[in-house]
Amino acid sequence: MDELQQLIDILPIIAPVIVIQLILMLVALVSLIRADDTNGPKWLWAILILFFSLIGPILYFIVGRRQS
Repeated sequence: MDELQQLIDILPIIAPVIVIQLILMLVALVSLIRADDTNGPKWLWAILILFFSLIGPILYFIVGRRQS
C-alpha cells in the first residue's frame, strides 16, 4: 500500500512531463507527415520519433527537417 501512496504522491509531478512529451511527439509526427523532403527516409524518422520518445522528436526538429 505504501508504494501506491508514493505513486499517487509523485503523479502530479510526472503528469505534466508526460503530457508535454506526448504533445512533442504528436507535433513532430504531424510535421513529418506534412514535410515534402526530409534529411533521410521518412519511415526512419517516424520510428525514431515513436520509439525514442524524448530524443527522437528533438532530433527530428534539429536534424531531420530540410529548410526550404
